[in-house]
Amino acid sequence: MHFALLPAHRAAAAPSAPAVADDDRTLDNAAFHQVIEAAATTLAELGVRRGDVVAVLLPNTADLVVTLFAAWRLGAAVTPINPVLTTDEIRYQATDASSVVLVTDNARTDDLGTSVLLTADLYAGTEGAPAVDPHDEDRALLIYTSGTTGRPKGVRLDHANLTAQCLALVDVLGLTADDHSLLILPLFHANGIVAGTLSPLLAGGRTTVAGRFKAATFFDRVEQVRPTYFSAVPTIYQMLVDLPADVRPDTSSIRYGICGAAPASVELLAKVEQRYGFPLVEGYGLSECTCVATVNPYDGVRKAGTVGPAIPGVTVQVLGPDGAVLPAGEAGDVVISGPNVMRGYLNRPEDTTETLVDGRLRTGDIGFLDEDGYLTLVDRAKDLIIRGGENIYPKEIESVIYQLPQVAEAAVVGRPDPKFGEVPVLFVALTDGAVLDRDAILTHAAAKLAAYKLPAEITTLPSLPKNAVGKLDKPTLRKFEAPTSA
Repeated sequence: MHFALLPAHRAAAAPSAPAVADDDRTLDNAAFHQVIEAAATTLAELGVRRGDVVAVLLPNTADLVVTLFAAWRLGAAVTPINPVLTTDEIRYQATDASSVVLVTDNARTDDLGTSVLLTADLYAGTEGAPAVDPHDEDRALLIYTSGTTGRPKGVRLDHANLTAQCLALVDVLGLTADDHSLLILPLFHANGIVAGTLSPLLAGGRTTVAGRFKAATFFDRVEQVRPTYFSAVPTIYQMLVDLPADVRPDTSSIRYGICGAAPASVELLAKVEQRYGFPLVEGYGLSECTCVATVNPYDGVRKAGTVGPAIPGVTVQVLGPDGAVLPAGEAGDVVISGPNVMRGYLNRPEDTTETLVDGRLRTGDIGFLDEDGYLTLVDRAKDLIIRGGENIYPKEIESVIYQLPQVAEAAVVGRPDPKFGEVPVLFVALTDGAVLDRDAILTHAAAKLAAYKLPAEITTLPSLPKNAVGKLDKPTLRKFEAPTSA
């Protein structure tokens, strides 16, 4: 079913059944449909039409979910923006997406590149905006993902992508009207939107949108709302297993937890299941394939150390340097094909051509398939850093650091971290005679980058190592143990 039609269908079928809740309110199906209609009317009165883009800058709340469906009711797309981004980063995304309006909960005086609608006024529409005829090819989401060229790029997903992805997840996760998702991942990520919200709603179930995650209070929320599943990154699961031994929550409602966005150790998966009594199903995907490509079955053979087989309708292959499909057990480039693969990057034809080849998505990850089709990842895109589930590309940080005139060379690599899995560390070489300390570099970076992208360590060297062709030698830097930091 097209998601523009889903709220009305749910309201007609079971008006008093629960739909979406957050920290402040609970909406049954009838109320959910009603507030979506009101929000769509408001957006229409502001000029939102089919084909337009609505930006949304909100924390995890029901208002964000309502805005998604309200825009889709009008045939518009949504680009969700990470609330912790700087003004410069927010403005870039809003303008790159050609957003006609930005929905937020905070009155701001800075220029965000488009007109602003406060959530306090989101439901003020009065005339009633008729829903447009839904089209599968209508754009649904523009999810921005960091790119190796420095600036994030918009992943174009249409409603056919969303429907195919969610139907596959309903199938592989066994979702029904009895399922209840506890959403703790951010709603500016595809995972939070697709796996945590849209899929259970499509199955007839419900979603509770939690606010900011806190390990100490997480299981209080579990015992309060009784979810059947939730999705999280390895960092969150590590925080949960690190809770004091006297924390013994009632987790009997949880059928499974989903683990993704970054590699999880076999030990971590076992610790969660042994301590809390529910299994973790590890999966793999990226925004460019809407959300998920593979997942270990919750009710079948789960192979620890793998990210499972391809979900229904999706094909995962491993290619050699010549583009030929490799046999089981041989590592190569992981490519994905299926109806969940994106339509391309917004306004980036060269990037699109490089990433989508013969209808297949080149993930940039290295892995191998076993005889049963289970995928094991052995490496990932060369420079990608995954900090607590957040993707960070070094080039974006390096571009900011190079704005400092004292910097001659800059390189960012990932370093293992016990809490976040990996953190960015920066190496710089200064121009002759220049003086630049760590605090000055961090102050400059903090004005341009979100906090999670800031380097955890900064090391100044006389010059940075190079390889045989003169390029910065990042493998050497990854092994470097800095004796001092600037």
